[in-house]
Amino acid sequence: MIVHDSFFIGGRWVAPESDGSFDVISPITEEIYGRIPVAVPADIDRAVAAARHAFEEGEWPRMSIDQRCEAMTRFAKCLEPLVGEAIDLQINEMGGVRKFIGPATQTCLGQRIYDGIDVVRQLPLREVRDGAFGKVIVTRDPVGVVAAIVPWNVPLSGLMLKLVPALLTGCPIVIKPSPDSPLSSHVIGDAAIAAGLPAGVINIVPGDRDVGQYLVAHPGVDKVSFTGSSAAGRHVGATCGGMLRPCTLELGGKSAGIILDDFDLDGQFDVVMNKTMLNNGQLCVANTRILVPAHREQQVIDRFAAAIAARKIGDPRDPDTDWGPLPGERHRDRVEGFIRSGIEEGATLAVGGGRPVMTKGWYVNPTIFSGVTNDMRIAREEIFGPVISLIRYDTIEDAVRIANDSDYGLGGGIFTSDIERGAMLAERIDTGSLVVNDGIFAGGGGPFGGRKQSGLGLENGPEGMASHYKFRSVSLAPGQAFDLARAEALA
Repeated sequence: MIVHDSFFIGGRWVAPESDGSFDVISPITEEIYGRIPVAVPADIDRAVAAARHAFEEGEWPRMSIDQRCEAMTRFAKCLEPLVGEAIDLQINEMGGVRKFIGPATQTCLGQRIYDGIDVVRQLPLREVRDGAFGKVIVTRDPVGVVAAIVPWNVPLSGLMLKLVPALLTGCPIVIKPSPDSPLSSHVIGDAAIAAGLPAGVINIVPGDRDVGQYLVAHPGVDKVSFTGSSAAGRHVGATCGGMLRPCTLELGGKSAGIILDDFDLDGQFDVVMNKTMLNNGQLCVANTRILVPAHREQQVIDRFAAAIAARKIGDPRDPDTDWGPLPGERHRDRVEGFIRSGIEEGATLAVGGGRPVMTKGWYVNPTIFSGVTNDMRIAREEIFGPVISLIRYDTIEDAVRIANDSDYGLGGGIFTSDIERGAMLAERIDTGSLVVNDGIFAGGGGPFGGRKQSGLGLENGPEGMASHYKFRSVSLAPGQAFDLARAEALA
């Protein structure tokens, strides 16, 4: 059993303020896999104070962009030898399969940092523009201390999505990992020490929902970055709104993937599988509503059935496993409740629907419903499991209407043999990001964010990076010359 007895605060591992602990139960074995201390408000106070000191007195916000980029490059290199440990920890704490967790972890602990370095260098701290009446100097300052609430389903990918832009823009961060998958975050603290990052720049304090709310409302925080459910996001947004504090909310999704009549079901169906059931269907951008031409519905059912039969459900630690367990018994009960709801509302259970024969673990068979109408609960609510709803459409106009008839607007997909046709159709879908065929989830490096109940604000790309800056406009008298290079030499 892995036992952690400290929090990462102020650049070192420190003892918690209380003796409370939390057992991390492996969804594979249903046995205790790890134990962590659980933060209380006094721990959050210490973490915020450390970040506040790093921001107000420390060197990090005052470094040049190049200096911070050099430090983050060291950090990335110190993470490299920890990737294998990070993968194993995530698999065992939340049940994600090695096929998904492995590549995702390698990317988020490496390339995501280098991509962030490329982006931040596109955003100069000072630029001169032509204003309405004369020159305007636009400056960027770090927004301040960032509070980050990280989801359980992609523990390190979610963490690094928030950490990288915060640090590169000069903002110290206080991270609250989910108590359901907190163990893997320790590699971040170890790498920060090895890289020599300044004290207080990164702080990691696992805790429950109440502690998360305390962090969100803390007067020492300047910006909140939250990933989670839409219900929880409303509370976070209300708190930040009351404090006039910026926040980024990446919330739930019920994304529609539209299969067009020209899509090659025989040659490319794996693309559809990868956009629906990756990570056990536990991705907020997963295409869990699949819209199919009415005359092709049975073909799609047959392809799903064949693809699921050819893949493996089992121990997620094995490299050939495609579906592992759900993260807990309560979550499995919730997913099974949705399956019952689909049957009760008249959808046809085309594939799956039960549990596989396993001696241990919280497993649910990959499940496909056909004959779903868009008013059914399984088509309206986020299930967060391997359950897909097939919805028939007659015309493209019909497909667009169904896709947009949702409370959510986070992801989506167009599956077609005509890339240009797919790209133009994507512009008619009211959602923050889409893929065409095998495009990359979550914006593919472009801005990522939700519409409607899927959230506020953006992550990734220059737009997500810019949300960690405060802007200032300095206007000069009309006709006045200004030498930016000379001014920066005087700074």
